[in-house]
Formats: sequence, C-alpha cells, structure tokens
Amino acid sequence: MKGHFAAFSLVVPDYEEALAFYVGLLGFQLIEDIDMGDKRWVTIAPWGAKETKLLLARASNDMQQSAIGNQTGGRVGFFLHTDDFDQTHSELLAKGVAFQEDPRIEPYGKVAVFKDPFGNSWDLLQLAKPFIPA
Repeated sequence: MKGHFAAFSLVVPDYEEALAFYVGLLGFQLIEDIDMGDKRWVTIAPWGAKETKLLLARASNDMQQSAIGNQTGGRVGFFLHTDDFDQTHSELLAKGVAFQEDPRIEPYGKVAVFKDPFGNSWDLLQLAKPFIPA
C-alpha cells in the first residue's frame, strides 16, 4: 500500500487576508479556490511543492476562531523547507516577515522561526546534507 498526505488545514480568520500573506507576501502558489456556497476550498503550496498542500479554512464558529494562531499549542507547527536559506531568509525579511530569532545552525540544518499574521509559528529550514534523523 502507498499513500501521502494531500493537504493540511490551517484555520484563518479570512480567506483574502490569508491569501495576501501566503500568496502575496511569501510567494506560495494558489492551487485551488473553489466557491462552495457558504465556504471556499482554498489550497496553496510553497514554491515547487508537488503533493502536499495547505488548505486555508475560514473559521466559522467561536471554537474555530479561538484556535486561530494556536492550532499547535504554541509549538512550531509548520516547517517550510528551502534549498537556499540565506537567500530565502533575506527575501522574507525584506518583505516584512516577522522572524522571532536570528538564524541558527542545528545538527539538522539552518533554521529560524517566523510567525504568520495569525500567530502560527513556522520554521524556515534548509536541511543539512545529508540529514538522517535518529
């Protein structure tokens, strides 16, 4: 049997605000934006992604609203890989992305945490070569 993750949901307050950040600022690709009546099916993917997408899901009740920015309990929940950390980091800084720390070197690669406008923590990461998890 073979499988892969197709998409992960990220609860956001507003589709347009989320698209402005992820597509407009970060440069992600808009894959689908389908009107489904009371909601939309909006998927995005980072540069060059082939399989896994991020589904932007607009909060539709108080419980979902309260989860915005804290969907992973305050931990980094999203890991954005790049093949050129320094260039990507510089470009994102110039665009106003709010990094929470200076870049650092870890056994697994070069990394820095940033937050999206909704409060979610992301790792920008260039993996060390070769990296084999323990």
